[in-house]
Amino acid sequence: MHTFDAIEPNEVPLPELARALLRSESVTRLLELARDEDLGVPARDFTGDLMFTGSERRSVRLAARSGGVLAGLACVPKIIEVFAGEHEEPVSFEPGVSDGSVIRPGQTLGSFEGHARSLVRLERTMLNLVSRMSGVATRASEFVRAVEGTGVEICDTRKTTPGLRLFEKYAVRCGGGCCHRIGLHDAVLIKDNHIAGLSVFELAGTLAEVATEARSRGGLLRFIQVEVDTLEQFEHVVGLPNGLIDMVLLDNMDPGRLREAVARRDTEAPGLLLEASGGVSLASVRSIAETGVDRISVGALTHQAVSLDLGLDAG
Repeated sequence: MHTFDAIEPNEVPLPELARALLRSESVTRLLELARDEDLGVPARDFTGDLMFTGSERRSVRLAARSGGVLAGLACVPKIIEVFAGEHEEPVSFEPGVSDGSVIRPGQTLGSFEGHARSLVRLERTMLNLVSRMSGVATRASEFVRAVEGTGVEICDTRKTTPGLRLFEKYAVRCGGGCCHRIGLHDAVLIKDNHIAGLSVFELAGTLAEVATEARSRGGLLRFIQVEVDTLEQFEHVVGLPNGLIDMVLLDNMDPGRLREAVARRDTEAPGLLLEASGGVSLASVRSIAETGVDRISVGALTHQAVSLDLGLDAG
């Protein structure tokens, strides 16, 4: 049984990915921080403790107030577990749909049963998280639909909310997108700041040394990728021995230059994956996909996502 960090997120079904997500210690720590942020230490809901004695029971439903793609429902039992203090009565939750489902306004997504005091304690954190994740999933699904039929993968980036990265990357998968990498620890991505000061003639030799050393170290290594922003740089990378570099990130190139890079790759290194990135929008993503690149990474999946409107309604 592995955590989210130790599996290939793009190769497992969503239910298995959700289970891996919830096994991550970082997820538990984050939810504990969210609990302490709202309830303080020791935990107290000043208003709820005054309004409810602890014996009143409530049935409420999680309802969609806007349409989109659902993500985060699988996390609700873990939120309940973290928020259930030793003196709190348990809360039961019955999901009505699954993560990755397209939802409509007014739809019931799940139902809660439990003591009123326990329900109001976890309500806001649960809504904040599921709403945020569903907003990311919805945004990702828009980009995925925009490139439908091209065979191009839409990938996330590290432009995530600090602390929420695993949740947001799971949400991207719920929207049909792909996980690029978890962080700096699981892949090699040699970017412009890493190679600043190197001439194009030094580039190939340096990359060969770094890639060879990276593969010799063992451990989890999802891929080795190099970012280039000129076709001249690309020519030196594409000439490296096959298999040394897995992917090239073509940064801020217009469709014309992207097509040139694809044609050069197809001739000299057909196994090399090409990824386009930089200022990608819904208006431009289709034209980028039609150049023949394999992947497009889009920071907007997370940093421009708007939370979906969800709420808890009585009865």
